[in-house]
Amino acid sequence: MIRLFKVFIPVGTLTLLVSEFLLVTSAFVLATYLTFDADPTVYLLDDGGLSRIFLVVGSIVIGLHFHDLYSQFHVKSRIVLVQQLCLVMGIAFLTQGLIAYLDAGLRVPIRVMVVGSSVAVVAIFLWRNFFSAYAFQVVGKDRLLLVGGSPLLEEIGRHIAERPETGLDVAGYVDDRHEPGAMLAGGKVLGPISAMRDIVRATQPHLIVVGMFERRNRMPVSDLLELRFGGHVIEEVATAYERVCGRVCLKEVRPSDLIFSGELGPRRQNLIYQRLSNAVAAVIGLVLTSPIMLLTALAVRLSSSGPTLYRQVRVGLDGGLFTLYKFRSMRADAEAETGAVWAQKDDPRVTRVGRVIRRLRLDELPQLYNVFKGEMSIVGPRPERPEFVKALNEQIPYYRQRHCVRPGITGWAQINYKYGDTMEDTITKLEYDLYYIKNMSLMLDNYILFHTLKAMLLTRGAQ
Repeated sequence: MIRLFKVFIPVGTLTLLVSEFLLVTSAFVLATYLTFDADPTVYLLDDGGLSRIFLVVGSIVIGLHFHDLYSQFHVKSRIVLVQQLCLVMGIAFLTQGLIAYLDAGLRVPIRVMVVGSSVAVVAIFLWRNFFSAYAFQVVGKDRLLLVGGSPLLEEIGRHIAERPETGLDVAGYVDDRHEPGAMLAGGKVLGPISAMRDIVRATQPHLIVVGMFERRNRMPVSDLLELRFGGHVIEEVATAYERVCGRVCLKEVRPSDLIFSGELGPRRQNLIYQRLSNAVAAVIGLVLTSPIMLLTALAVRLSSSGPTLYRQVRVGLDGGLFTLYKFRSMRADAEAETGAVWAQKDDPRVTRVGRVIRRLRLDELPQLYNVFKGEMSIVGPRPERPEFVKALNEQIPYYRQRHCVRPGITGWAQINYKYGDTMEDTITKLEYDLYYIKNMSLMLDNYILFHTLKAMLLTRGAQ
C-alpha cells in the first residue's frame, strides 16, 4: 500500500488507475489517426487536441470511479461490466455536450468521440478481465504475517479477507493459543511463537505484525531484533491496524501514544489555513446553492406544517455550544414525546419531502452559514447534541478529544462508515474521527470532499 493524501491506497488500485488512463488516452489518440484525413499530429500537438482528449479521459476515469470500478475491480459479471462501461461512456458524451455549450473550442470532434469511446470500451473490458484474473495476483500483493495472538490481529485478517481489493494477503498466524493448522480470520496458524524465525524464512512476508495477547506476555524481543536487522519490516499491531483499516484502534490506544505522537494533529497552521479556506468556500457555496436552497425551502414549507429551518444546539470546538441549521426533514413534533434520540433507518418521523432532501443531502446546505460564522468546517467530525455528548464522554475513552477541531458538514467517518445509531457504531466512528484529527491536511480534506460528492450523486449513506 502507498500513502497518498494521508490515506493508504492499494498499489493494485493505483496500477489499474494509471494503466487505464494511458489505455483510454491511447484509444482516443488512435481514433484521431483513424478518422482524420489531414495530419493528426497537427491537431494533437498544435491545435490543442491532446489537452481536449485529456478532458475526455478525465471524465471517463471519474465515471469509472463513480461506478466503484476502482474499489471493486474483481470482475464478477462480464455483462454488468459492459453495462457499466457503456454508462461511463454516456457520461463522457454528456460532459462533452456541457463543454461544447461553455466553450466549443474545447470539444473533441464527434467522430473521434464515437471511435475512441468504442475502442476504449473494448480495451477496458479486456484489460479488466485480464487484470482481475492474473495481474492483480502479482501487482501490489503484500503478505502479512500476524504474530502474537492479539484479538486485533484477527480483526486485521478479517478486514483483509472481506476486502481483497486492498492488495493484502495474510501469510498466516504465529500464535501459542491455537494448534498449528487451526483456521483463523483470513488464514491459518502456522506454528508457535518459538518457531517464528523458521516460519518467517518459509513464508517470506512483506510485513510482520506483532500484537501480544496480553501486554504482560513476554514479547520475543531477541527474535524480532534478529529479524529486523535481517531486513524484515516489523510493525506493532495498532500501527498496522491504522494502515489497513483507516482508523485508530481505541482498544490499543494508550494516553502516552497520543501525548508523544509526532503526527497527531491538529497543528496550528493547519487550523488557520482551514478556517480561511472554509470561509471562502462557504461564501462561494452559499451563492452557488442559493437557487437550490430557495426551491428546497419552498418544498419543505408547502409539504408540511412547521418551520422551514430546523435549529438544533450542537457541541462544537473545545466543547462550546452553537446552533446548527438544517432544512426541516421531520415532522415539527418529531421529538415531542421521545426527547433527544438518534435517527433510525426508515425513520417514520421523516416527511416525504424530507426523505428526498436527505437522500440528496440538501437538508445540510444551510450549514454553510455555520461554516461562514466559524462554528463549523466543511470537513471534520460531525457535531453531536449536548445530551448525547455528556453520556458518550462518560462511556467512551477519548471521546472529548474529537472536539479539538471544528465539526464538519462531512468527514472521514461519513465516507467510510454507515449512519450510526448504536454505541458500537459511535465507537467505530470515533476511531475514524481520531484518524482524521491525527492526519488532517488540505489533501485529506480534498480526498474526503471528492468521495462525499460521489456519495451525494449516488445518494448513499443517507438516513
